[in-house]
Amino acid sequence: MSLRIVFMGTPEFAVPSLQILLENDYDVVGVVTATDKLGGRGRKKLLEPAIKKFAKGKDIPILQPKNLKDPAFVEALRELNADLQVVVAFRMLPEVVWAMPEKGTFNLHGSLLPKYRGAAPINWAIINGETETGVTTFFIRHEIDTGDVLFQEKMPVGENETAGDVHDRMMILGAETVLKTVRAIESDDYELKKQDESQATKAPKIHHDTCKIDFDQPTAQVHNFIRGLSPYPAAWTILDDKELKILRTTKEHSGHSLSPGKIVTDDKIELKFATRDGFVRVHELKMEGKRRMKVTDFLNGYSILEK
Repeated sequence: MSLRIVFMGTPEFAVPSLQILLENDYDVVGVVTATDKLGGRGRKKLLEPAIKKFAKGKDIPILQPKNLKDPAFVEALRELNADLQVVVAFRMLPEVVWAMPEKGTFNLHGSLLPKYRGAAPINWAIINGETETGVTTFFIRHEIDTGDVLFQEKMPVGENETAGDVHDRMMILGAETVLKTVRAIESDDYELKKQDESQATKAPKIHHDTCKIDFDQPTAQVHNFIRGLSPYPAAWTILDDKELKILRTTKEHSGHSLSPGKIVTDDKIELKFATRDGFVRVHELKMEGKRRMKVTDFLNGYSILEK
């Protein structure tokens, strides 16, 4: 008899995990996702979560509760009679929800727990210059991201990879790990591992005001900060009294006597900012009010006033 699974998730990151379960003939009896939200130009268009769009095409029942403790939602979830709940990029669950299925509720997290517990594990791993990260599946319990580990899979992080690059690779690795975890739970063939609290680090949510670039740091640190926030929420600086988001850079270690943050450009193909011990060379950026573009396209149509 096949497991009855309820899948909980919201963004694009969660879609491959749901897809791989369906492709392997698992019985996903319901999807729980966020409510539709206003977005787009002028925030006038009602936007559906990526998981909802995908699930609609598969004729899976969809629940979009505003409040996860709402009795009507809890009853609707109970009526789905799930054996197992799978959570990928959703939100914190109350005990009445995660404790419901007989085989439990497991979560896919985008780090090698207990490192980088919290809302932004990919971003913080890159900001901190990690050369390796990965995914973890674990059974949910009260404290966020602290449950017993089921499986972990590692992946390297390239020195110029952005958070977006790692995200896109990780969502595929994550889907494969979700499938591996469901199969193990189905066959009752797994060993739980306690997390080592002495190794725990945090990855809190990132806000726009903390994304301003401090160029008075070593080149590697500035570079990691920029790529760790790309493409969203994006590291920024001020250029000609406008916000300039810097999305892709490479490091250039060379001695100079320039002040950190000083711009060096040939107004054609090169734009770089001085750091404490070198430069970060810009390859992609987004000027306030403009689209994302290559630095050559930007310099072709913009004359930098303050150099």
